[in-house]
Amino acid sequence: MTSRHAHAKQSPTERRKGESALSDFADYVQKQQALRRPPGQGQKPAVLEDHDELDIIDQLGLSDDTSSRIPLKTLLLDPAEDYGPLLLEHLRGRLAEGHGETLFDLGLEDNGDPMGFSKEEWDTALQRLGEALGELGADYKVLMTRNVGGDVEVGPVNAKDKGACGKLILRHRPEGVDDVIETRIAVVGNVDAGKSTMLGVLVKGGLDDGRGKARVNLFRHKHEMESGRTSSVGMEIMGFDSKSDVVVSNVAGRKLTWEEIGRRSAKVISFTDLAGHERYLRTTVFGLLSSEPNYCLLMVAANNGLIGMSKEHLGIALALNVPVMVVITKIDICPPQILEQTITQLTKILKSPGARKIPIFIKNREECINTAAQFVSRRICPIFQVSNVTGLNIDLVRAFLNILPHHGNYNAEAALEFHVNDTFSVPFVGTVVSGVVKSGVIHSGDTILIGPDSLGQFATTKVRSIERKRIQVPGCSAGQSASLALRNVKRRDVRKGMVVLHKADKPDPATGQLPAPKVYREFVAEVLILSHATTIKTKYQAMLHVGPVSQTCAIIDIDRQFIRTGDRALVAFRFVQRPEYLTVGDRILFREGRTKGLGIVKQVGYDAGKPLGLGGVKGADGGVGEESKV
Repeated sequence: MTSRHAHAKQSPTERRKGESALSDFADYVQKQQALRRPPGQGQKPAVLEDHDELDIIDQLGLSDDTSSRIPLKTLLLDPAEDYGPLLLEHLRGRLAEGHGETLFDLGLEDNGDPMGFSKEEWDTALQRLGEALGELGADYKVLMTRNVGGDVEVGPVNAKDKGACGKLILRHRPEGVDDVIETRIAVVGNVDAGKSTMLGVLVKGGLDDGRGKARVNLFRHKHEMESGRTSSVGMEIMGFDSKSDVVVSNVAGRKLTWEEIGRRSAKVISFTDLAGHERYLRTTVFGLLSSEPNYCLLMVAANNGLIGMSKEHLGIALALNVPVMVVITKIDICPPQILEQTITQLTKILKSPGARKIPIFIKNREECINTAAQFVSRRICPIFQVSNVTGLNIDLVRAFLNILPHHGNYNAEAALEFHVNDTFSVPFVGTVVSGVVKSGVIHSGDTILIGPDSLGQFATTKVRSIERKRIQVPGCSAGQSASLALRNVKRRDVRKGMVVLHKADKPDPATGQLPAPKVYREFVAEVLILSHATTIKTKYQAMLHVGPVSQTCAIIDIDRQFIRTGDRALVAFRFVQRPEYLTVGDRILFREGRTKGLGIVKQVGYDAGKPLGLGGVKGADGGVGEESKV
């Protein structure tokens, strides 16, 4: 690489180079994540979402052996008794595939061809479907219909379209809190974009008065109420029951407790309300990485546009490859020409090489339902324009959240890994740690290891009890967030960034001792520099985030002399304060001032005898480095 003089400020060309490299690298990281944990016994390897085009082939049913299948129309309309079990089997499979809920096109074949239902046939099929779901312990809600009539009618697709059809959402009635579907959404955006107000309106059902009435209940600290600004990571939950109705109080103005929402819901949306102010960027980055969000909701004030930290937040969400949706708030007080400018700017940023998103402005029920059904594709970005004072389009956002498909690659068969992202001391209970189960299953009464401490040691303790959404549960599994009450552990001995693991049950044949989990002070990652004014060399230090871990790191080796914006390189890092628990395939994000980079762990441990410049670890195309002994 030829050496150039470092510029004090990034040129537009360099910035564009960094942006276009971002989306390629984010895709690469996504694929590498599948290598993070090998599948459990008897499990198929994780399928990488390489091409959305492949989904279309699945939808067409071309991959199935269709010769022996009985048409869905026959199952729904033929009164023959022996078709009942087949319909049950079909619905059971669809619900299992969607983790307890699924969108169902009544009146359309699997490949989208109309069945040509009359209104009477539609009514018969709907009744048959309802009875079958009743046997399975599930409910349905009609989201929209064509040529049927009623409240949710959207009209025919074209003049030739005469058949009655509609889109339904089917959802299991949970047997206990364990069965509740959980979707985590990180809410980000600049200061004063209306994040807390919007959540207040969505969660409580009432509207705002324009002076902050809706957000006050969400604040946790006195200074937040006085300034109206969130400084901590706030949590709110919103529940939908099996019939897809929002779980709210019957008494006007009364807020339901988390326990009441959890017990009455079949699907819970957990919102992580992140701080918008630049001062709290570290808190926001920590919240985005540690809460393992399934989706990211970016709030933009119509009268301000995408300013300040909202661009940073969008960049981080894109870097983490989290699907993004946008809500433009305050449209009731925004002049039309300013709103136009905001929309133009937002569209330009989303279509830029760094984001490569397709913006879809959602203005009606039909667009809302169709977009939500396809939102697993990370390429699209739904945009809503709402007012929390007049209530305009709030119902569309609620409908969208209700339909949001559950996604995430979680392996309940693998060994337990629970990441701690907060700690509490609760009277009469003791020390409580909250976080997300990355893999495996944990039950109350389990003997666990929690660590590492400053010396890299793990403490052995027992799980006294487990709570999800403030309701006591017997256990929780991969993909769920929970709080664990620990026995005989002091609050000062636990911290954010620790990990909870099961104790090994087989002793090491060499030592005869139970093996302790390995922790590492040094590791090698493949990184992409998103923005940096000059060049980065060894001895450079930055704040590094890996899941819930936040710690200063120093660069001890690079596979070339220096790196700058847009470069991809292998870099060896050393934690400054203490060793941490890491896995190959973990995502990392590092920043120092305006410098930002992201990467993926390629090797845990670093051998100084094999410098990176001499090919010590394979790079971007050479596979994943093996663990080196520390």
